[in-house]
Amino acid sequence: MDTNAKTVALVGATGGAGTTRTAIELATMAMRDGRDVAVIDAAFGTQGLSEYVDGRIGTDLTALLTDRTDASLTAATYSLAIDRAVDSPARADLVPARGPFERVARAKTAEAARELEERIREAARGYDAVVLDVSPVASNEAVAAVTTADRIVGVHPASEHGRDALQRLRGRVADVGADVAATLAVETRPDAAGDAASEDADVTLPPTDPAVANAPVTAAGTDAYARAVADAYAELFGASVDVTFEEDGLLGRLR
Repeated sequence: MDTNAKTVALVGATGGAGTTRTAIELATMAMRDGRDVAVIDAAFGTQGLSEYVDGRIGTDLTALLTDRTDASLTAATYSLAIDRAVDSPARADLVPARGPFERVARAKTAEAARELEERIREAARGYDAVVLDVSPVASNEAVAAVTTADRIVGVHPASEHGRDALQRLRGRVADVGADVAATLAVETRPDAAGDAASEDADVTLPPTDPAVANAPVTAAGTDAYARAVADAYAELFGASVDVTFEEDGLLGRLR
């Protein structure tokens, strides 16, 4: 795998694969490590990234792609809501899609997709890392995301169904002239460890509390999930993660 990717597209092999939550946790770990990171919503159908914004969303990404193409990306940028202290000068920003049906429909056109490509490049110029939250490749915005990103990661549940869906995703990505560079399995059950679907993935994340209100758990976490997210970031972005984890009151390890 090539190293030092700056823009990574997390593409869900199925709906509910855990793509948005994974994007949030990766961004939090990057911020914790001192990197400025942006998460961009390229799943206009679900608009799940908006759930992680604290407060009202005024201008959103779909507005930038349609009505406010002359505005800076910062017009639709919001800080990730974190209810605990993160000892880092860096920032984690979200660029959510949260618009009415009519505007979302216009944001899904081919013309808007070309504008999205430019917005992704704009983010890459302003941040150390960019994470794209992408739905299964069946829309113009998803195609724009996977053809612009430095690296495509297929995200799937750690199950046989998830692994089968991943194979279909590979075909869709290939159809638009790209390829899935890595795979990430998300375990939803404590007994999922050791499943063939997990063992075949390049990166596996163990189960964690799925509630949006409790995310991101990696803000100050030192458990197995936080460590797995740090490993995932290092693997997917090809970058070292220098975060100290403490265990039982003692220094656990330094990446």
